[in-house]
Amino acid sequence: MQTEKTRYKLTNDYIFKKVFAKDENNGELKDLLEAILEIEIQKVEVKNPELPKDALDEKLSILDIKAQINEDTIIDIEMQVTNKYNIGERSSLYLSKLVAGQLSASQEYKKLKKAISINILNFNYFETNTYHNVAHMKFEETREDKYVDMGYEREQQIATPKLEMHFIELPKFIKKNAGTNTKLEQWLWLLAGKEEKIKMAEKENFELSKAIEELKRMNLTETEEEVYEARQKAIWDYNSQMLAAKEDGFEQGKEEGLKVGKEEGLQQGIKEGRKEGRKEGKKEGREEGKKEGREEEKINIVRKLLKKGMAIDEISEITGMTKEEIEKEKK
Repeated sequence: MQTEKTRYKLTNDYIFKKVFAKDENNGELKDLLEAILEIEIQKVEVKNPELPKDALDEKLSILDIKAQINEDTIIDIEMQVTNKYNIGERSSLYLSKLVAGQLSASQEYKKLKKAISINILNFNYFETNTYHNVAHMKFEETREDKYVDMGYEREQQIATPKLEMHFIELPKFIKKNAGTNTKLEQWLWLLAGKEEKIKMAEKENFELSKAIEELKRMNLTETEEEVYEARQKAIWDYNSQMLAAKEDGFEQGKEEGLKVGKEEGLQQGIKEGRKEGRKEGKKEGREEGKKEGREEEKINIVRKLLKKGMAIDEISEITGMTKEEIEKEKK
């Protein structure tokens, strides 16, 4: 039996689905979804409670939860454990499948249920100042050249209420260091694994306390333990590879930035590079290159002044170079 100190991590997508997809834990899933969607839910029905046989796969096959809520909404919720830089595209694909899989050729469009994709990310992804992003299909702002005065004081913003995407970034939430006043804050602290906050949240949320007890008493079979460890290992391996790639990109970017900066002097250095590390390396290298470029230009000026016969003392006063440095440039 797992102790509180060693209980399984909910950020492991295998454990996440094993906990929230079980019929007996329907109340916990309902409470979590109410916290994320900020709506009252009467009924939740998980459509794919089974754990796939190929879950023992270090390539991290998808372990999502598909459910129907309140008879009129279908959702796909997934714990995203590694950043593969395709979250927007993946979520769009899942949302499209939720829509396309609903109706047969003979059914009417008005029977289409609302489709919601929920992505809980164990990494930062979007360049936004919020840990919970909600996206809809919105109209662009009205352009002046296409404006028609129809008398609307407030224009419609959302094209359809049937599509919705949620992205929750746990590192941003941890950085905010929020309290445990709302259901969402309570559940996110459990996902984040911060024990002090979890103890506070447990006192305020009955369904959350049930989930904690579920994790405490969870006994995995030998095969299930292998799946859990394999997926943890895959996460560690992936993150290690990404860190190594970032460090390699930083050094490569720095070298490229130094070369370009030296050639261009005060001109702009390399504009594009590897995402994250390479960008930082180029910036540092470009600045060093600019500095070297300025020094070379100063030396060229010194040589010209020497050729014109100007005294070394005067050249030193103009350029800021020492007499010894100027002497070296005499030919």
